[in-house]
Amino acid sequence: MALGPDLNEVLARARGDLRMGVPVVLEDAEGAVICAAVETLGAERLEALRALGAPDLVLTARRAETLKARAYDGDVARVVVPEGAGLDWLTDVADPADDMDRPMKGPLETRRGGSAALQRLAVRLCKAARLLPAALVVPVAPGLGALQGLVRVPAQEAATIMEALPHLGHVIAARVPLRAAENARLHIWRPEDGSEEHYAIEIGRPDRAAPVLARLHSACFTGDLLGSLKCDCGPQLNAALAQMGQEGAGVLLYLQQEGRGIGLANKMRAYALQDQGFDTVEANHRLGFEDDERDFRLGAQMLEALGFSSVRLLTNNPAKIAMMERSGIAVAERVPLKVGETPQNARYLAVKAKKSGHLL
Repeated sequence: MALGPDLNEVLARARGDLRMGVPVVLEDAEGAVICAAVETLGAERLEALRALGAPDLVLTARRAETLKARAYDGDVARVVVPEGAGLDWLTDVADPADDMDRPMKGPLETRRGGSAALQRLAVRLCKAARLLPAALVVPVAPGLGALQGLVRVPAQEAATIMEALPHLGHVIAARVPLRAAENARLHIWRPEDGSEEHYAIEIGRPDRAAPVLARLHSACFTGDLLGSLKCDCGPQLNAALAQMGQEGAGVLLYLQQEGRGIGLANKMRAYALQDQGFDTVEANHRLGFEDDERDFRLGAQMLEALGFSSVRLLTNNPAKIAMMERSGIAVAERVPLKVGETPQNARYLAVKAKKSGHLL
């Protein structure tokens, strides 16, 4: 048995290093780059990266659109970093927090031609690390001595494994009496890629041969735990558990996909942009994210492992139904879950209906 790290370990280390401001090396058949997350990049490391070559600031097409920069590579834009531009310039371009105070960022020159595969992976790793999707990328020679000690990621293999659904291993299940249902069991699932654990709350002993009352619920620290009035997540969580308790059976999949998959810090950035007048979708786009970055295939995998093949799905979101069907879980019925509207979240719910197709 080899003792060296497998690719999941390499990617987990790469995510951790980027969060700490440590650069990582991405390699493919065409060459190599060294990249760092703009959000955690320090001035000293910026200068060290500049010494290796001409850096590009790689952004998503969503962020580039806000900045009126051309994304010649489709989903990403390689922005030429002007000579002498420092950390403040990089942060200004990558982070929309001060867009309204300092709207003139450019004109920005973007590169075209050649492969952008390594740059695309750099941004994807930033997303996976729950950071702003913006990376400083410098082409380097693969054998450069300055790269010693840095995590090296084989890009083609990494892109493939990041696209695939990570296998979830069942860790443990135990009885946890709830207010909504005393006959509840909590299952813990751990992904093999080292990312966040996910949970399944099983109410009663549901019949595996019949469609189970189920909900895919994405973690919402502010709504589920703090009782935030800006969303309907907490009331949906409690109402779903209550209905399962009343029926005597059900499964709630609690997925660690905070803020539609962008993480709590970026969700708070989106909230700050909403305070400036942008709606939920507009705020995500200005940050560089898509409308929804979640992967509901995780819930389907957990249901299948628990022995379920069909569900009565508690949801207002047609995308969840479509993802269940594509993942091999039949949706016998959509059960509406319309609770939690407040004056503070009325616009949020209206945007979910208009732009995300929620059935409200």
